[in-house]
Amino acid sequence: MNVQDILAELVSFPVFGGESNLAIIEWIESYLLDRAVETNRVPSADGKKSSLHCRIGPSAPDGYILSGHTDVVPVAGQDWTSDPFILTDKDDGKLYARGSCDMKGFIACCLSQVDHMVQAELKKPMYFAFSYDEEIGCLSAPELAASIRHHYDLPPRYAIIGEPSMMRPTTGQKGIYILDITVNGSAGHSSRIKQEVSAIHESAKLVTWLENKMNALVAEGNLDDRFTPPHSSLHVGMLHGGIAPNVIADRCDFSVDIRTIPSDSLDAIVADFQEHCRAKETMLRKVFPDFMIDIREHHPAVPPLDTADDAAIVKQIISLTGNANLDAVSYAAEAGQFAQAGFQSIICGPGSIAQAHRADEYISKEQLRLGEKMIADLIAHCS
Repeated sequence: MNVQDILAELVSFPVFGGESNLAIIEWIESYLLDRAVETNRVPSADGKKSSLHCRIGPSAPDGYILSGHTDVVPVAGQDWTSDPFILTDKDDGKLYARGSCDMKGFIACCLSQVDHMVQAELKKPMYFAFSYDEEIGCLSAPELAASIRHHYDLPPRYAIIGEPSMMRPTTGQKGIYILDITVNGSAGHSSRIKQEVSAIHESAKLVTWLENKMNALVAEGNLDDRFTPPHSSLHVGMLHGGIAPNVIADRCDFSVDIRTIPSDSLDAIVADFQEHCRAKETMLRKVFPDFMIDIREHHPAVPPLDTADDAAIVKQIISLTGNANLDAVSYAAEAGQFAQAGFQSIICGPGSIAQAHRADEYISKEQLRLGEKMIADLIAHCS
């Protein structure tokens, strides 16, 4: 099968983040087993989802992981001009479908080269690592990376995460952490605003504290010009509370999205916020004894990526792609998790992130060709 035919199969599986991905994993398994490649599953706790990894080539050091995620974001409410789960060629050099760019295009490039890998006399092994639930918090990558490290007697050294980067070597990625917060105040008539504790008013003050914390980090010089914006960001995107304009709200819920540059400490930022909240509780319980700020983890933190420009994996990808213009991205990806697991990691894959998550998502045929070429050249390097 050529890369376009493989991509057509992959995008036909509408695997949204949080849902079962077993159908697409079974298709990939079958494709690999038909080529005598042994596969290994890393199932979720409920058995409804699974990551997959495999090795092609000998048990030898300095192997390369090629990694991608099998889930996609929803299409509901988007104005698609073609069926998002049928790969559509509009004769404009682009292939349209949900996931064509993010990031089944890279997985298709990997699978299209399996016959070449099997036939080559590899001296360094190549590994596939395909995950689930990346789009809702990069949930499965830590377990997948750990499984690879412990399953093979000589684990790989490098990891290439094929997020759409226009084949530009990407050495930096911000970390992300989302907190869900509930403020419990006291209900009452709006005329008693000084006698009660409004959950909405106190939530608003916490939102302002978070913005001030972000500004303080900038003022302290905590900057990294590789990123846009060039600093850690603290953003509240959801806030809900109250039942009527003349009723003091006894509950307010909001969520904060924290994206950290590699040099900032997420633990320190969160600890400062928690300390402020505990002090606020102590003060306001004098007015309302049951006042509480409940802080919950939305999902585990995704660590940043900060691979040195002179790292071996960077030099290798520059050699393979011919692109020495290094990049850094502000979105979350699994690269930081693979790096945390001990693999020298980089992001490099076909397609543009500007096309991801939108209606009429596409990947260009030229980008698919370049993705295939990078992997073919890596096979030659490993042979």
